[in-house]
Amino acid sequence: MVDTLRRRGITNEAVLAAMAAIPRHFFLDKAFEEHAYDDKPFPIGNEQTISQPFTVAYQTSLLDVHARDRILEIGTGSGYQAAVLAALGAKVYTVERHEVLSQQAKMLLDEMGFSGIRCLFRDGSKGLPEFAPYDKILVTAGAPVVPEPLKQQLAIGGMLVIPVGEEVQYMYKITRLSETEYKEEVLDAFRFVPFLEGVQKK
Repeated sequence: MVDTLRRRGITNEAVLAAMAAIPRHFFLDKAFEEHAYDDKPFPIGNEQTISQPFTVAYQTSLLDVHARDRILEIGTGSGYQAAVLAALGAKVYTVERHEVLSQQAKMLLDEMGFSGIRCLFRDGSKGLPEFAPYDKILVTAGAPVVPEPLKQQLAIGGMLVIPVGEEVQYMYKITRLSETEYKEEVLDAFRFVPFLEGVQKK
């Protein structure tokens, strides 16, 4: 898997090492286990997917994660992306709108010993103001627009990585320069499940 990511242009060795160290098959349904290290997304229930490894590596590389960074992830899903961030030394707060997925991810991450991850069942469009500000915010679903609460919850100098668009999303990298100023970069095209407001109880 890591060799494939290198061939596709991922050069951040810390990200590649973190992904090599985490058993992706733990995060998949047994039906897909033998394909766990293919560069493909897979369904995880509730009309959600685990992102393909290239997407995880791409977004994580953009975030430029440092040890002890406080990172908010919107869209826990299987918990795999949160595990990669934690393996890089970050303190991770991850929010999921599907109660079942949130509970499953929390159980799995606890079993795997990821004590630096807090899993919360919340509406991700509101962010997580009680623990703000964050050094980095990562969104793993395609949003039609950038939610304003997420920008407001960034620390000065902090960075938000979010796919934006309807049918096809473009990866946005937004850096907070001051209380009122942001720098916005628009990067490559991807396809993500849609970013939805509200929560889905069991």
